[in-house]
Amino acid sequence: MSLASDVPAGSPRLHLSKDVQQIVYRLLAAGLICLALGIATDAFFTTNNILNVLRQASLLFFLASGLTLVILTGGLDLSIGANIGLSACLAATVIKATGSPVLGTLTGLATGCAIGICNGLMVAKLRIPSFIATYGMLWVLHGITYYYMAGETIHGFPPGFRQIGSGHFLGIPIPVYLMVVFLVAGTIFAQRTVWGQQIYAIGANPVAARLTGIPIHRRLILVYGFSGAMAGVASIVFLARLNSAEGDIGEAMTLPAIAAVLIGGASLFGGIGSVFGTFIGALILTLVLNGMNLLAINASWQPLVTGAILVFAVWLDMYGRKKA
Repeated sequence: MSLASDVPAGSPRLHLSKDVQQIVYRLLAAGLICLALGIATDAFFTTNNILNVLRQASLLFFLASGLTLVILTGGLDLSIGANIGLSACLAATVIKATGSPVLGTLTGLATGCAIGICNGLMVAKLRIPSFIATYGMLWVLHGITYYYMAGETIHGFPPGFRQIGSGHFLGIPIPVYLMVVFLVAGTIFAQRTVWGQQIYAIGANPVAARLTGIPIHRRLILVYGFSGAMAGVASIVFLARLNSAEGDIGEAMTLPAIAAVLIGGASLFGGIGSVFGTFIGALILTLVLNGMNLLAINASWQPLVTGAILVFAVWLDMYGRKKA
């Protein structure tokens, strides 16, 4: 089956030039933020700060890249932050019990993926709106994690495992290398494979996608499973970075991840967006938060700023659709 036959009219191919244009605008915005912070503070353009920004952006990107595919289908995954919490706590338990970082990492990834597949089954098979299904899953995961941890903290992991989150290679943090790998792989999958184009088609026009023979249910389960697996990746990097696991780890990451995807140009209505755009969105959001730290702005303002950016990105998306 040819790619062209899989993609209905109104597919992202027709918006390619517009997508490139939007990415250029966002790169310019990131450049202007860098310039402004470089003028306003002496510490911004230091090597340590630049590497810190890239490390923080990579943690956000892991979570947001999986969420991008969900949003491309017109869905939403609100359970990703809670997914990190349970995946990290189970991975930490296995590492402490067996002394094997490999088994612990596989446990974290498998837990994240299984949670995502459960979300996909609820959305695809039970036809529960993604907002409701994943919001319910969020509370289920919180309940399980808090009951399991009972207020305890698991800490102290092998030095080799900690390299995943805290190590460097050639002076660059390991998470940055991982981010590049997932960025390239995610971009190729979304833009250059039939499955990726089918995901775009489902979000652009689900009725037309069904009529062309795209297996919508299987693709939705795949997408939510991938989003959960990326939450598992984020849980392992967090665990290695923090050297401890608590019940609320990753809890505050859901809103920034959604904001990063929307800042990157994805539409909540589906069919528009890209993994590379999400990378730029994660970078912009991290730059803003880094700038607030450098300017000694109270940390309590950061959630407010993140929420305001998210609302602005949604408004921009709706305004753009009205003009189209």
